[in-house]
Amino acid sequence: MRNWWPLVAVCLGAFMLLVDVTIVVVALPVLGPDLGASFTDLQWVVDAYAVALAALLMVTGTLADRFGRRRAYLAGLTVFAMASLACGLAPNAAVLNAARVVQGVGAAAMFASTMALLQLAYRGRDRAIAFGVWGAVTGAAAATGPILGGLLTEHLSWRAIFLVNLPISVAAAVLAVGVLAESRDPAARRIDVPGAVGFTAGAATLTYGLIRAGTHGWTATGTLAWFAAAAVALAAFVVVERRRRHPMLDLGLLRRASFVGVLVAAALVSAAAFGYTVYTSLWLQTTLDLGAVGAGLALLPMSGAAFVTSAVTARRLVGADPRLTVCVGLVLVGVGALTQSPLSAGSSWPSVLPGLLLAGVGVGVILPNLSAAAMAAAPVERSGMAAAALNTARQLGFALGVAALGTVFAHRLAPDPLTDRAATAAALSEALLAAGCVGLAGAGVVALLMRGGTTHPGAPAPRHRAPDAPGRSGHPLTDAR
Repeated sequence: MRNWWPLVAVCLGAFMLLVDVTIVVVALPVLGPDLGASFTDLQWVVDAYAVALAALLMVTGTLADRFGRRRAYLAGLTVFAMASLACGLAPNAAVLNAARVVQGVGAAAMFASTMALLQLAYRGRDRAIAFGVWGAVTGAAAATGPILGGLLTEHLSWRAIFLVNLPISVAAAVLAVGVLAESRDPAARRIDVPGAVGFTAGAATLTYGLIRAGTHGWTATGTLAWFAAAAVALAAFVVVERRRRHPMLDLGLLRRASFVGVLVAAALVSAAAFGYTVYTSLWLQTTLDLGAVGAGLALLPMSGAAFVTSAVTARRLVGADPRLTVCVGLVLVGVGALTQSPLSAGSSWPSVLPGLLLAGVGVGVILPNLSAAAMAAAPVERSGMAAAALNTARQLGFALGVAALGTVFAHRLAPDPLTDRAATAAALSEALLAAGCVGLAGAGVVALLMRGGTTHPGAPAPRHRAPDAPGRSGHPLTDAR
């Protein structure tokens, strides 16, 4: 058993940080009135964490390589635990959302170092087993988040969903100090501070603009100003990355249509499959009176179907054309959302069950193939950077999906309250319709981008170097299944 303690230490942190992406979904209808939070505040409870996690994954990976993977993991655990305490004690929505940002910073440091820690701790068959267990744990995190959130919220308090992180963080830190070895990359790249600032500013302002559009309108001066700020920040990021000797993201990768297709697929599956679950939870609890546990159980079929499908098909799809599996998965996600969309005042939770199952199957088909497709589409010396970009796209896609679909939901709902069954059902229906269209349109876009540009996931990646970036090395970063 002693041999597996490093795996336990890493999996505790990974499970905790991934659960916190979705655990708050079922708590929103309870914490909202308790803190006097607006609809926009509730969106930020989800997105503040997701944006910080997405924006900082690549830069924290570089920090981990440079200063030590175990040190980065422990620092991330400490920051995450303290921010969780602040979340649990938050007196208002502003403090809660600020603490969620800090939580995301800690989560990024943890997430960026897990793969390298397991890589160092195990060899041969043990390494394969460790990565398999880690993948199962990360998949289980997505499946159990809403259920854990429902149980803690309904039987204790919404604050418990954050405070429960404290003993888990302590246990993970004690284990990490005792069983994890330290490692660094002697050739680690320099930290790309300007690139990190530009990308973070672009992601945050774009998300804020989308959320603001839901309450103030798309053509409002303030909304357009935030979109303009996002455009400027992202343009600055591109300019900076083109001139940096050691960029956070080698823009040469984006000249590979197949790699861009993988990133687009990662973002769209997160947006189309999970972006509407926040509003489904609001409908389940505020209009159907299911309670937090009931909402968690009602949402379980999608994550459960994704977990089972991923486990069953992962080996069977080795060697399959990644373009086919990713596009089929996106179609299933889109059709699943569309299947849920015909809602009315008389609809109940079984109305969304078939669509949730179908979307879950689509997610389970896509996710095991995305990392392999990304590795096949990128040069071998850029594998760490490619994995970081993939994870960033997934988390950012979720954040933008929550924001964009929230705009649709809020626009259709206003000025009716959430307790109006007909109005809430109609608002959720339009959000689901939009998500379905995103999934189906995304399948077409990805099919064009990935056309002939990747090898099969089971085939070895081509060993060639990026012509415009000789000698640089990407940092190892885990990929959530």
